[in-house]
Amino acid sequence: MAGHGHGHTPAAWTGVIIAFIGFCVAGAFMVMAKPVGFWAGMAIILAGGVVGFAMRLAGLGQKPHQHQVARAEG
Repeated sequence: MAGHGHGHTPAAWTGVIIAFIGFCVAGAFMVMAKPVGFWAGMAIILAGGVVGFAMRLAGLGQKPHQHQVARAEG
């Protein structure tokens, strides 16, 4: 699967890293019983998805595959 470049794009990496930071923030504030910090972490997770999607629209994501149907010529 790694040979297909599945998700190995700047948009994917950036979105996942931002979401991971948000997950860490939300988890830490959940343990500290601070709801505002928890929801701030959740907002960061959402921002990761938005940033990744925006980068994909800007051309930094994976290009759509053009499936070619082999036809028998005769």
